[in-house]
Amino acid sequence: MTFACVFPGQGAQKVGMMGDLAAAHPQVEETFAEASEALGEDLWKLADEGPAEQLNQTRNAQPVLLAAEISIWRLWQQRGAPSPAYLAGHSFGEYAALVAAGALEFSSAVPLVRRRGDLMQQAAGEGIGSMAAVLGLGDAQVREICAQTSSSDAVVEAANFNAPGQVVLSGHRAAVERATEACREAGARRAMLLDVSVPAHSSLMQEAVNHYAEALEAAEFASPEIPVINNVDVQAETDPACIRDALERQLYSPVRWAESILWMTKQGVNLQIEMGPGKILTGLARRIDKSLRGLCLETPDNLNQALEETADAG
Repeated sequence: MTFACVFPGQGAQKVGMMGDLAAAHPQVEETFAEASEALGEDLWKLADEGPAEQLNQTRNAQPVLLAAEISIWRLWQQRGAPSPAYLAGHSFGEYAALVAAGALEFSSAVPLVRRRGDLMQQAAGEGIGSMAAVLGLGDAQVREICAQTSSSDAVVEAANFNAPGQVVLSGHRAAVERATEACREAGARRAMLLDVSVPAHSSLMQEAVNHYAEALEAAEFASPEIPVINNVDVQAETDPACIRDALERQLYSPVRWAESILWMTKQGVNLQIEMGPGKILTGLARRIDKSLRGLCLETPDNLNQALEETADAG
């Protein structure tokens, strides 16, 4: 058995998401305490009690999810689990993957992702941006619809290639609405606007990049101890400068998730373990490659099952 650990991105958060694991493992709240100290805020209270409107803000969701994912990763390690062959993170989840790989200190990553979230929220003013999910159309067809429905003052782009027939659009709200309607007319099984105002992974994030580059340069990166497959190039970078560059481009580039998973399966990965709350990436696994099994770790029972199944991996 060869397995990979993957870390979900924004959207995996929900109030009370770590309650079961925290009740069984005090290390969860200890990790949140570290993150809270780095920001001077009580992230555990926000994760456990909400309110949801505040938790779902990009500037809050990203550090809270980072704390959640690294707390699960630490539990995995503390229970004596074997190391995965590869790591990957969906969008923002790539930061958790880099922390897990030893390429970025957790204490440095927390303020870094807060800065990332702040800049993303500021890059597109309130009500300007939007995102939409499209199911049932091919990648090339969705790209063509985006090109046809974009204009000089309102762009829409394919932002996430999550699985065959599952693409997320991002851009100016008016253009996203036009493209969503065009996708329905083209025969999409489903095309719907998402409850998101930040047009992530689109050219509207260019303003954020100009400021974020400074934050990335100030953060200390090292070569990963476990290969991390990045979102933008679908490759494992080892040079810290190249890691920074990929993270910078990730802000305005598509998330090539399906390609990343297929790359790993071609290297022999046949089990994917989701290191985060929920099971979004677990649900995508079989849609990308039917031979790939996915396990999530959102409860103590899930954790124990995954530990049993990987006991002989190496």
